Amino acid sequence: MSRFRAIATVLIITNGAVAQNAGQEFVPAAPSNVSFKQEIQHSIDRGLEWLRKNQNTNGYWASADTPAVTALALVAFKGDPAERWKSNEPEWMHRGYRYILSCARPDGGIHKSNLVTYNTSISMLALLAADKPEYEPVLRKGRRFLVGLQTDLGEKGKIDDVFDGGVGYGSKYQHSDIANTLQALEALSLSKYLVKKDSPTPDPDLNWEAAIHFLQNCQNLPAYNKEPWVSDDPKDKGGFVYYPGQSMAGAVTNKLTGKVALRSYGSISYAGLLSYIYAQLDRDDPRVKAVFEWLQKNYTLEENPGMGPQGLFYYFHTMSKALTVYGVDELKLANGKPVDWRKEVAMRILNLQQRDGSWANENARWREKEPELVTSYAVLTLETIYRGM
Repeated sequence: MSRFRAIATVLIITNGAVAQNAGQEFVPAAPSNVSFKQEIQHSIDRGLEWLRKNQNTNGYWASADTPAVTALALVAFKGDPAERWKSNEPEWMHRGYRYILSCARPDGGIHKSNLVTYNTSISMLALLAADKPEYEPVLRKGRRFLVGLQTDLGEKGKIDDVFDGGVGYGSKYQHSDIANTLQALEALSLSKYLVKKDSPTPDPDLNWEAAIHFLQNCQNLPAYNKEPWVSDDPKDKGGFVYYPGQSMAGAVTNKLTGKVALRSYGSISYAGLLSYIYAQLDRDDPRVKAVFEWLQKNYTLEENPGMGPQGLFYYFHTMSKALTVYGVDELKLANGKPVDWRKEVAMRILNLQQRDGSWANENARWREKEPELVTSYAVLTLETIYRGM
């Protein structure tokens, strides 16, 4: 089987290869109800059909300025469990890939003008999903481009700043954040097999030690993160914030001490867990265990914990990837009750699907009112779940 043949979210491969590449043991889920899997496949079919019908004639989805949305849609088609486009790509899919390739720049970036890290990283996932040798030169250049974006403030080559090791929106002189760092780590981890180690001019690689340094500086874990904003409140301990000193979920001021502590929130904490996995931290590492424990305690499908409806579908998408690669079938809630997260997430997404087969968030934060983006998130989540059942 080719390396990326059975991709769903460019993460779940039926033989567990990606989980192994990410430094984790792949734990297959127990067999599930056949009829429920058929329901999931039917929902995937409807979502993919909606995406097919709503592609622009120039090959992109949603906007010509954001190739990442087109890339997510292509990954969703490539991840279809029915494998309808396994080897015979229709013309409309070719148009999508031609559009992605048209965004490739001489320096290796794959973007139009903005969101450089995000667009390049997600576009690389689509090219990886295609599993074509002719895309490898573009992928190698994309790798070198992303490696060059890693933040290195202060003394060059020395990890001496809280932002060192992460990746930001595109300029290495901008601050790093967890969301962009995750996208870069994912693309670099899954394309690592392309690196030519024996070449006279070997490809550069990310400073993974520095990446871990940045990740832990975004975690509410006082044993590893000594920043003054770090919370030791059990409500936040172990979870993640957006970047050192900033949480989209806000802050809490201690009335007695006056200390301002940042709140952890759901989607970014799953991003933190997944980033640790890509950075090959062991699942028994205290930092990994701490974020997983926070996520279990704060499990809900009614909202993105700490953010309400904002980023809800990104939350589902990142949750399904992180828990799958982490290798967990059941979550143990704060009350001790075990929950089959795959079944619950799938049911939640099935119930949110529109009559026309699409999905959209009622909340516009992070572009989640755009059905092209959110339908891609939803389909990718269902594909991840389907392959784990």
